[in-house]
Amino acid sequence: MKRRVVVTGLGAITPVGNTVDETFQNLIKGVNGIDYIKSFDTSRLKVKIAGEIKGLDFEQYLDKREIRRSDRVMVYGTIAAMQAFEDSGLKQTDYDPYRFGVYVTSGIGGLDTLQEDISNLALKGPDRVSPFFIPNAIVNMVGGMISIKFGVKGPNLPIVTACSAATNALGEAFRAIRDGYLDLAFAGGAEAPINETGIAGFSALRALSIEEDPSKASRPFDKNRNGFVMGEGAGVLILESYEHAIQRGAKIYAEVVGYGATSDAFHMTAPDDDALGLTKAIEIALSDGAIKKEDIGYINAHGTSTLLNDKIETKGIKNAFKEHAYQLNISSTKGATGHMLGATGAIESIVCIKSLLTGLIPPTIHYETPDPECDLNYTINHYVQKDLTHAMNINVGFGGQNAVIVFKKYEGDK
Repeated sequence: MKRRVVVTGLGAITPVGNTVDETFQNLIKGVNGIDYIKSFDTSRLKVKIAGEIKGLDFEQYLDKREIRRSDRVMVYGTIAAMQAFEDSGLKQTDYDPYRFGVYVTSGIGGLDTLQEDISNLALKGPDRVSPFFIPNAIVNMVGGMISIKFGVKGPNLPIVTACSAATNALGEAFRAIRDGYLDLAFAGGAEAPINETGIAGFSALRALSIEEDPSKASRPFDKNRNGFVMGEGAGVLILESYEHAIQRGAKIYAEVVGYGATSDAFHMTAPDDDALGLTKAIEIALSDGAIKKEDIGYINAHGTSTLLNDKIETKGIKNAFKEHAYQLNISSTKGATGHMLGATGAIESIVCIKSLLTGLIPPTIHYETPDPECDLNYTINHYVQKDLTHAMNINVGFGGQNAVIVFKKYEGDK
């Protein structure tokens, strides 16, 4: 018998806030978290803007030794997990550590470490490569640091699927709990890609916006969009079986009710022209939870502000939802945060949950010029209030990855 899975803890650090509540309130207000890069010298780069974390005191959460010995992506992920654990009200006596998993991932992993130690090797020789190079570079060490911090001994499985990574991680954690293998899981993602290597690499792909004005750079679904803006941060959710949550008297934010994942099998970086893979992922997620198309009231879209993604994602939504596509409220919060790559699905899932709780749908900011190929309701520039029962998060990634997850407003035993 499949078990109900609920969300009992939330943690987030983003370019618009260093907590879940600060992030959501600023998204609702239309605050722009994108600005000129301040963390390093951009003089050699064409792209000079990004969505950076601002004013986060690492030492509020971790000691100096942990910070010094860890890549920034590990620090971000661990802080978000600490927030989520505290928010959940869990105590270490509440659970069997072998039935508590970690599904916290990253699209790239320790990019600061890779940049620094490869530079040291090239310029100073092999003896100057740090002994922490390998552990800090590998993606699973984000979850490894979390498992060590909390003594969690279930599977540590970072699902690495580029920009779909966090949504796939949430979906796989959901299945593990629903099918009885685990009682709880940390699930989400972290990313720290804003350094010279990260910006240069995505610029070489011609994926980043060339706009010089931070107030116009990330403009999902706008006709004049010209690329995404890099973001950084982390989002972690505590997923828990309904029975386990009720037994310990946990507060419940929402239920996870459907998950779908597909691959385009089409191109390394471009989505399938006909949106067949995305369409199928949406259909699988709806079928997985026995959810009617009409039940979905809000979609947090992948909405990267690239020419291809936004029009093809629009096509996928129309393919899957038919006439109901025009009744949906859709928004891309990447207009405010930039694209947080492997963390983005967790942040945007948290936004879905907060929208279910509050009835507030954040806007797609910076939108000015309609695109005939993007003709749905993108909740332009101002939030709306709407009674919601279900919200969907969509993410897609390089390699043709498609991931869709559906959350339901928690209504007890109904």
